Amino acid sequence: MIYLDNGATSFPKPKGMIEAMDLCMSSYCGNPGRSGHDLSRRTGEEVYQARKTLARFFKIEKPDRIIFTSNTTEALNIGIKGVLKSGDHVITTVMEHNSVLRPLRALADRGVEYTLIPCASDGSLDVSKVEDAIRENTRLIVCTQASNVTGTIMPVDELGLLCRNRGILFMVDGAQGAGHVPMDVRNMDLLAVPGHKGLLGPLGTGMLYVREGIELQSLMEGGTGTVSREIIQPTELPEGFETGTINAPGIIGLGYSAGFVNKIGVEVIRQHQKELTKILDQSLRNMKNVTVYGPSDCRKKVGIVTFNINGYNCEEVASLLNDEYGIAVRGGYHCAGLAHKTIGTWDCGAVRMSMGIYNNAREMKAAADAIYAISKS
Repeated sequence: MIYLDNGATSFPKPKGMIEAMDLCMSSYCGNPGRSGHDLSRRTGEEVYQARKTLARFFKIEKPDRIIFTSNTTEALNIGIKGVLKSGDHVITTVMEHNSVLRPLRALADRGVEYTLIPCASDGSLDVSKVEDAIRENTRLIVCTQASNVTGTIMPVDELGLLCRNRGILFMVDGAQGAGHVPMDVRNMDLLAVPGHKGLLGPLGTGMLYVREGIELQSLMEGGTGTVSREIIQPTELPEGFETGTINAPGIIGLGYSAGFVNKIGVEVIRQHQKELTKILDQSLRNMKNVTVYGPSDCRKKVGIVTFNINGYNCEEVASLLNDEYGIAVRGGYHCAGLAHKTIGTWDCGAVRMSMGIYNNAREMKAAADAIYAISKS
């Protein structure tokens, strides 16, 4: 199998990550922060080491500003709903995942206003359009670091500086950026990332970074292992927002994987993906019956190539690639309908191929050959 669905989740996973999770579950998996015995303390210590590893990875000064979550969606919901109240205004883009758009739509019923900024047909964003949309009550700007549909890299550094100058909170959806492109949290107030994609961690893991000084409203109440005699939910980070028993084996595995990726180097991974993307993207753009979406300059996108074959349904192409060529891809709308409307695939969806660190040039050529064969049949 040639695995080209890393935009959904990375595969394979580092062997050491699996071993770290297995060691936890087989040797010391107590409930961290809930008991004082050796197994609980050991688990808590390993979780804290994972928190420190991720803080180093993202250059976060204080590890306790990281909230562990089950995925990016939960992290985005905690951040978005935690800072907004009725009367606030939010700015975001049409290239966002539904993990941003749906929470904002739900908050609209509670008096939160939002503005969707249009993007170019390749998914790129003009920062001046964002600036023009700012109002007196604009509380938050949310933007993906890279589109999960086209791979287009967004100008998050410029947006972060704009927000800093205008006194507006800035949140980044790092689902397709973390582990793929360098990230600088100094111009971010909130950062949501998955553990299971570019960081190569297990499914069911993610995190939210919250800059010091930002207060969040709790999204869920329950046991935190702290101030247990009080029935009011604590708001201290991270315990007040890691309600209930956390996924300790997954977090420990994520800590290992983040360290593994950091050791390789994000810049090295970025260069590798640019080379692979260029091979596949240019090959497909030279085919008569194939339409490729997103930037043609691979320096402007992460390792994603999205396309359609004339005369074929995108789901049909995905099935053919899987069944006849052993290539795993994703066809459809990728939980981002407005992004598809922007690039012109609202009525048909598209096929997405997304590369990871374990892919190579030979696989890109094999994928291009398979697409060419389908397009000619």
